[in-house]
Amino acid sequence: MATNATIHSDLPIPPGEYLEDVLEDLGMTKDELARRLNRPASKLSSIYKGKKAITADTALQLEKVVGVPAHIWTGLEAEYRLAQARKQEEMELQRLQDERPLVRLFCYTDLAKMGFVPKSTKGTEKVLALQKFFGVTSLRNVKTVRRYEAAFRSGGDRSKRSPEAVAAWLRLGELRARNIDCSPFDKQRLEAVLPEIRHMTLLSPDKFLQRLSDLLASVGVALVICPHFPKTFAHGATFPLGRKKMVLMLTIRGKWADIFWFSLFHELGHLLLHDRNTVFVEYGNREENMQKHEKEANEFAENTLIPPKKWSAFIRRKKFYPDDIRKFANEIGVDTGIVVGRLQHTEFLLPSWKNNLRTRFEWTQDFSELCQQ
Repeated sequence: MATNATIHSDLPIPPGEYLEDVLEDLGMTKDELARRLNRPASKLSSIYKGKKAITADTALQLEKVVGVPAHIWTGLEAEYRLAQARKQEEMELQRLQDERPLVRLFCYTDLAKMGFVPKSTKGTEKVLALQKFFGVTSLRNVKTVRRYEAAFRSGGDRSKRSPEAVAAWLRLGELRARNIDCSPFDKQRLEAVLPEIRHMTLLSPDKFLQRLSDLLASVGVALVICPHFPKTFAHGATFPLGRKKMVLMLTIRGKWADIFWFSLFHELGHLLLHDRNTVFVEYGNREENMQKHEKEANEFAENTLIPPKKWSAFIRRKKFYPDDIRKFANEIGVDTGIVVGRLQHTEFLLPSWKNNLRTRFEWTQDFSELCQQ
């Protein structure tokens, strides 16, 4: 039997298969080999199947027992592992290629502008960057992660809304919130600071943003204000991050200050009224099992911003001139735009009426700095 030949193969064939051929040529059984090597036959089985590598020590033992030089075994093993690595690399490249169409759905351009992914031009590099961004081995796994499942639920208009865009937006909030130091979440303390938060509706962003963030952090809520992503249609979201921190995400979609404040109190309603482990995303959810929660959060926001009895008395007068609206807003201590927005929502005013009494927010440095915490 020739034992000096150098064996090379580009096929990922386990050296154990060659060992089986050698044993057959020698007329030696696997059990006999195990006895000659003083090893359990069950352990050699892993070598035959390629699950366990032939080490240098094993190669020297095989040289003694079957006569094939040790360097042949180590060479076969090295080539086998290299061939396997090449095969895995090719398979991974193909998987990246297959996921290229998903890149656009996950708002890659928006994430690149914010510095979360590189401004790459290669499709496979973008896929890999998004996988790292989400912390998954495949972009198709995103929908199976509990925190992002809410984005793929059937609620809302799926013909317009992109679940992938919502998932990217939620992940952005998650990553931002990790860097925000918070006290443990405390519902009672959160409820106690609601009056101070409500008073902030009278202030400009440069006066309230940092104070609002600090106040919420003191009760265990990480406030993350992020730009609106295309096709998310999201105003806000809440979800847990670990056992002690809650995340509250907001956008300034629509730019109306009263919508911002309503969305904030809507999300605070979820935190106070509902299971903290549930992920809520506000985009007009139509899921039957979520409608009750959304209605409760809406009522909480409405009643906290405008006390029900005072609202009833105000609309009974049916006087909605600018001075009447300003007077009522001053009486209850909220921004005038909140009253106008409520009147429009309840159809006492047309959507185009009295908008000069409402405030608009712009994505300025104040919002940007809070987003970058």
